[in-house]
Amino acid sequence: QVQLVESGGGLVQAGDSLRLSCAASGRAVVIYYMGWFRQAPGKEREFVAAISRNSNTYYADDVKDRFTISRDNAKNTVLLQMNSLKPEDTAVYYCAADLSPGMTTTVRTYDYWGQGTQVTVSS
Repeated sequence: QVQLVESGGGLVQAGDSLRLSCAASGRAVVIYYMGWFRQAPGKEREFVAAISRNSNTYYADDVKDRFTISRDNAKNTVLLQMNSLKPEDTAVYYCAADLSPGMTTTVRTYDYWGQGTQVTVSS
């Protein structure tokens, strides 16, 4: 089992920044991709960003100029720096781990999930 714990969510105003952190622990496995997803009320969970083990990054189109994902393999952590936040970024943000080597933005292919952290952006 791999446990993922997110932190760093909160309530901010439009234009502000937040940094989310995800710490992975548990049995020693190779995590090929760490991803961030989000789910707004009444909507499906959607891909936000992902990072490979060798730090190749991938972003959803609506965040790629504002969010930055990074990874520290030695500490088993992944960060999501979110700048220029908009009200439409409001959602529960989830960290996820994919033990397969192929890059994917699909929810069902990720093997482990955190409990989520709320991000609320007021206008």
